[in-house]
Amino acid sequence: MKYVTTKPLTAEQVLEKAIELIDARYSVGAKFTCSQSTKDYLKCKLGAYEKEVFAVLFMDSQHGLIEYKEMFFGTINAAAVYPREIVKLALKLNAAAVVLAHNHPSGLSEASLADKQITERIKNALALIDITVLDHIIIAKEPLSFAETGLL
Repeated sequence: MKYVTTKPLTAEQVLEKAIELIDARYSVGAKFTCSQSTKDYLKCKLGAYEKEVFAVLFMDSQHGLIEYKEMFFGTINAAAVYPREIVKLALKLNAAAVVLAHNHPSGLSEASLADKQITERIKNALALIDITVLDHIIIAKEPLSFAETGLL
């Protein structure tokens, strides 16, 4: 009997494989109709960053994924976010809805005043062109959904 030996995978290799599997599951057209699956997806995409990253899920009218885009990159506790750039890409992609997301490398799942203000600015900008902000999710040890907590 032959035994096959393989080297154990590193933690980084396991995470890379997990991200590949999640990307395959949530490819273009995948429906994001459940906040838990959206949080799980975003946790895999944004959870490992050591600096703040602000991303947007651009969706069609049935909440099917058109594109996931990491748009703004910052420092350990902040990222400059420009609503104009989100509006431009949403129009280019013909999106009907978006989910905003960013990570908190500190692990704290509390929405700051700046988080609330930028969400409102983006929501108002997109409302002018009939694009709905479905949620803003903060990825931390425990992800926080603005929609679930009444902040949106």
